[in-house]
Amino acid sequence: MKKLINSIFILLVLGGLLFFALRSGKEKDTTLAKVTVAEVAHSIFYAPQYAAINEGFFKEEGIDIDLVLTPGADAVMAAVLSGDAQIGFSGSEATIYVYNGGEKDYPITFAALTKRDGAFLVSRKKIDNFTLEDLKGKYVIGGRQGGMPEMTFEWALRQNNIDPIKDLTIDTSIAFPAMEGAFIGGTGDFVTLFEPNATSVEKEGLGYVVAYVGEYGGVVPYTAYNAKKSFIKDNEDLIKGFTKAVQKGLDFVKDSTPEKVAKSIESFFPDTDIKDLTTMIKRYKDSDAWRETTKVSKEEWKHIEDIMIAANELKEYAPYDKLIYNGK
Repeated sequence: MKKLINSIFILLVLGGLLFFALRSGKEKDTTLAKVTVAEVAHSIFYAPQYAAINEGFFKEEGIDIDLVLTPGADAVMAAVLSGDAQIGFSGSEATIYVYNGGEKDYPITFAALTKRDGAFLVSRKKIDNFTLEDLKGKYVIGGRQGGMPEMTFEWALRQNNIDPIKDLTIDTSIAFPAMEGAFIGGTGDFVTLFEPNATSVEKEGLGYVVAYVGEYGGVVPYTAYNAKKSFIKDNEDLIKGFTKAVQKGLDFVKDSTPEKVAKSIESFFPDTDIKDLTTMIKRYKDSDAWRETTKVSKEEWKHIEDIMIAANELKEYAPYDKLIYNGK
């Protein structure tokens, strides 16, 4: 009898240990990996990203996103290089600058979100049937020198036989977050603004959206995610899951109405009216601003470098195979 009791006791102990081991393993499997993402700007242009967060696509891949606003691509690169952020989200030109600067553990682009310039050209005066010729002799707040918005704008002008230096004045001295305020304050005849800023100026009766710059600039890996070479090597599964979540966000926006997308991301823009938010999303959807796939092709990588070379910000092409990671 004593042996029987001992046997039952041992079985109960073993069963308990097995239960707690299985429970512990289950809890471990459901633990989300915390990832800090340095975001270059806060814009409706990045709607697929916000949708991916709010629709739970990152959590489905075991990732918890800590999104930190880090204005300016240079600041994003600094955050990634220092380790303050594991992943950067900015114009892909920034990774080229760092690579050319000789950084050994340089950031690599691994997933792209947008495929065109996100800026709209806002005029102080209403212009019917606007063309880029209307910019001749005018003063334009263009963006930071060497940044993708400014370089794409200059590329668009050159493609339409307009010299960005001789035919108009482009102010590159005003920081990206201050461009709307400078224009409202009376600086310039035109300004290039992302949403929601463009619609905000228009709604206040202080300007008129006359063109979408992305229409002129062509397809490029305009805004993309990057991480240090070493981080990608050590966290390939996380990068794969992160990329899948971004792709789900792109698919969601593509397959959903502007109204549905607006409801999905409205928590990221609490000060924007839902109707205005819907209008802005429709504007970007109609302009074909978002990508079908996160993968970056050699052709579009070359195009972004062509834009940089034309702007005298790049002397020779940077290697696609070293700066673009499309997974394994």
